[in-house]
Amino acid sequence: MIVQNGNHDIMTCGGGNMKVTVGVSNRHVHLTKEDLETLFGIGHELTKVKDINQPGQFASAEMVTLKTEKNEIKKVRVLGPVRPYTQVEISKTDAFTLGLKPPMRESGDVVGSAPITLIGPNGTIDLKEGCIIATRHIHATKEDAKRLGLEGIDKVSVRVGGEKGGVMENVSVRVADNSYYEMHIDTDDANAHFISNGDEVEIILPNVKN
Repeated sequence: MIVQNGNHDIMTCGGGNMKVTVGVSNRHVHLTKEDLETLFGIGHELTKVKDINQPGQFASAEMVTLKTEKNEIKKVRVLGPVRPYTQVEISKTDAFTLGLKPPMRESGDVVGSAPITLIGPNGTIDLKEGCIIATRHIHATKEDAKRLGLEGIDKVSVRVGGEKGGVMENVSVRVADNSYYEMHIDTDDANAHFISNGDEVEIILPNVKN
């Protein structure tokens, strides 16, 4: 069954559960305007390479190096547009490489998170906090949430099929008017379940028995 939405179709499963398309999120950085200018020069603006599915957001040509006392990771892409806060999103594997212990957080919740250094072509920023491992989450509009039965639900589980199928728990539901219906996971989750961009998974509502 297909439920029509103004911007996209929502696939349902035979048992009434809903499917959602997956977007795999690699390590990336969000910058404030001030930090962007520190790293890339006064007056610098992000250069859009391509739009991403979430409305108004895009991958930029700008990249930075993430550095700690233990190691560094080069060519980490900056996503636009600029934000009110600077945030670095990495996977647990990246954290091992860098020797960090970042908390798992919702985007924007950076208070008390891990410190990290950002290196750009024009400058360096030593963040005292701002590095996180992002929670698994589903973006949905209010209309999506109503149609899916997700109103008032903060977290769901998601069933993955295939050779390394399984169930991912603690998937946050983020409802906002300016959203594209999509689930975001990091590369660790994707690799663990053999998931690629554009694959579909099944939402398991909290009151649905398997």
